[in-house]
Amino acid sequence: MNRHALIAVVLWILISAAGFIAVFAYDPFPVAAAEQATLIDDAFTLLTLLAVPVFAMVVAFLLYSAFSFRRRVGDRADGPPIRGNNKITVAWLAASPALTIPVIIHPGITGINELRQHDGKPVDLVVQVEGSRFAWSLIYPEQKIKARKELVLPIDAVTRFKISSRDVIHSFWIPAFRIKIDAVPGLETTIVATPDKLGTYDDNINFRVQCAEVCGLGHAKMSIPVRVVEQEEFDEWIAQ
Repeated sequence: MNRHALIAVVLWILISAAGFIAVFAYDPFPVAAAEQATLIDDAFTLLTLLAVPVFAMVVAFLLYSAFSFRRRVGDRADGPPIRGNNKITVAWLAASPALTIPVIIHPGITGINELRQHDGKPVDLVVQVEGSRFAWSLIYPEQKIKARKELVLPIDAVTRFKISSRDVIHSFWIPAFRIKIDAVPGLETTIVATPDKLGTYDDNINFRVQCAEVCGLGHAKMSIPVRVVEQEEFDEWIAQ
């Protein structure tokens, strides 16, 4: 290994180490209040850790090349010819699928299967959600009630949301649960969440249903609070 490559590799290792430290030291996630949120956060962290050395390699070689092989003041001569290196090309082509295929399998396929583990199976609670400009309408069909002011859910209850739209495309999103799916006119989409942490919008603004698809002038205000409560409190709310 020549001197230039050795210095670039050392720089790559240092930048990678700094990136790993930053990933473990900084928590970019809001509160995780559902089983699905933990799954998605873990997948994001894993992908970030895998991306650190790749990004660090590009930055290290780019920075070293920019400083070491830059044109000097007053130098107007052409630079030396640059020829390809078949070994590097083959190594890069081999490394690309070696890095991507495992990620496609995990957390890709395994994560999707885990998120869809309740598809076609009975759940604890069903909530029908209809989006319209610029509000959400909620129906609890088994409890025979409607709500528009807040979404109330019992903790640890596997909840299936059936999403539809009355007018344009909206997007049903609960930041604390990390779940998001489009509300499409003429089509019913479904998504499942299992709340595992008590909370309210007053305590944390991520407990809310938010439209995440630009749907008009009132898009930013298309949200309602979410409240996760104990089963007894949920039953009292239903009774009232």
